[in-house]
Amino acid sequence: MHPLHHPLFIQFIINFNSERDYFECHEVGEEYWKSLAPKDKTHPLTGWIQLAVGMYHWRRSNYPGALRSFIRAKAKLADAGIWVEGFDQPELIRMLSVSIEAVTERKPFFSYKIPIVSTELKETVRSYQATHPIAPQDPYYVMHKHRLRDRSSIISLREQKKRRNL
Repeated sequence: MHPLHHPLFIQFIINFNSERDYFECHEVGEEYWKSLAPKDKTHPLTGWIQLAVGMYHWRRSNYPGALRSFIRAKAKLADAGIWVEGFDQPELIRMLSVSIEAVTERKPFFSYKIPIVSTELKETVRSYQATHPIAPQDPYYVMHKHRLRDRSSIISLREQKKRRNL
């Protein structure tokens, strides 16, 4: 299987292109990255994750965070080999350049889709969506998900680490 046809990356595409749920893109992208190249922050998959993080920050008007993420994403996705196969890479890089310019100028957020050119990848996405429908979410929740989600497990892990380090 091509690495971009992995179910977690297909979820990433759906969350980005259909749901505009950039936080969830980050979550599934990170899960996939940790299974492939944990701690390798130079892996091209991190470019995709940074693209989603940039969109999440931009939508929330965190322009400095969006700018850092877009710059890193552009650098990684410009030379990503198989990690951009099936996509219109020049268009993807152009869109990142437009995003960098827009956040630099503090322009309002606008969304776009990751440009898929592979018929096989488009069909894989369609098939996955048909068998894994996503319930519509409240736009406010999607926009502020990192603050509104249940963080009890994260807080618990942090407390455990503190106790071990004492």
